[in-house]
Amino acid sequence: MRDKEEKSLKKLIIVPAYNEEASIEKTVELIRQEADFFDYVVINDCSTDRTGEICEARGYPVVNLPTNLGIGGAVQTGYRYALRNGYEMAVQVDGDGQHDPKFLKQMAEYLEENGLDMVIGSRFIERQGFQSSAMRRAGIRFFSVLIRLLTGARITDPTSGLRIIGKDVLKLFAGEYPKDYPEPESVVTVLGRGFQVGEVPVVMKERNGGKSSISPGKSVYYMIKVSLAILFEKMRKE
Repeated sequence: MRDKEEKSLKKLIIVPAYNEEASIEKTVELIRQEADFFDYVVINDCSTDRTGEICEARGYPVVNLPTNLGIGGAVQTGYRYALRNGYEMAVQVDGDGQHDPKFLKQMAEYLEENGLDMVIGSRFIERQGFQSSAMRRAGIRFFSVLIRLLTGARITDPTSGLRIIGKDVLKLFAGEYPKDYPEPESVVTVLGRGFQVGEVPVVMKERNGGKSSISPGKSVYYMIKVSLAILFEKMRKE
């Protein structure tokens, strides 16, 4: 019965990809094996490698952006695609292979059964699998504390890109979504609008290939920019 219900709802996996030729095929094939009750689309963010070519050759649904929009712009493109095509849920699964699609069924069920608007896959609830670097863990803890101070909500993994949203948040994000490093800021946006957010434990992997967009040299910039954006977002809603 549950499988029939899952297939009756339109759910979309958004795969933002920039220069992920080393991992995109493995990522999509795993999605097809582990989450076949979702549709999927690759958002090729003007990659300069063979990412788009691989998607076209394999027949994957793909949107090829004419210019690089960054992670926020690529994901928002996916949300707009989902809204335009009548999807009721959407989830981000990064093209680098870090997100395991076997958790999507559990996340979708948790969102529906608890009447939530967003469910985040957190690597820090059970602390299994790849836990990121010490520097990034420190940054994640900082954002967790900041979000709790501003909203009262305890979010253990606010930088996780593995997040599923319902149709109301989908409409919001299709029209308004942060452009750079969007995850913590978008959580504050959702909580500030009165939406309900939950987390489920997941296991993440190390990326299959390519390079992260957040280099050590960008970490300080990331912390300052996102912190200011979160504070501004909070003040804007008051």
